[in-house]
Amino acid sequence: VQLVESGGGLVQTGGSLRLSCTASGSILSFNVMGWYRQAPGKERELVAAISRGGGDTYYADSLEGRFTISRDNAKNTLYLQMNSLKPEDTAIHYCAACSGYVCSRADEYDYWGQGTQFTVSS
Repeated sequence: VQLVESGGGLVQTGGSLRLSCTASGSILSFNVMGWYRQAPGKERELVAAISRGGGDTYYADSLEGRFTISRDNAKNTLYLQMNSLKPEDTAIHYCAACSGYVCSRADEYDYWGQGTQFTVSS
C-alpha cells in the first residue's frame, strides 16, 4: 500500500489548511492511522491518530484543540484539518498507517507517505 499526502503549501498565521492522505488500497486493514510532523532540527512527533472506525482519536497536547483528524474508509483517505495555524506548526507532515494492535511509537507504523510540507508565515 502506498500513502500519498497532499494539501501542503504556504499559509498565514491564523489560517487553516486541510491535509489529505490517500492510500493506493483499502485502509480498513489499518488499525490506526496517524499524522506525524517533523520540524527543522526537531524529531518526528505524533500529531494525531485515529482508530479504524474513527471512534477513538488522539491529539498531541501542544495542539490545544486546533487540529481534527478524520478518515473516510470508503475513499481510503485520511484527513487532518488544521485551524488557527501558528509559525511553530511549520513542518513536513507525514501520513502513517499501523496494522498492529499496538501503535504507540513511530517504529510500530508499517506504512509511511513521502510527506507534505507546509509553512506558516508570521
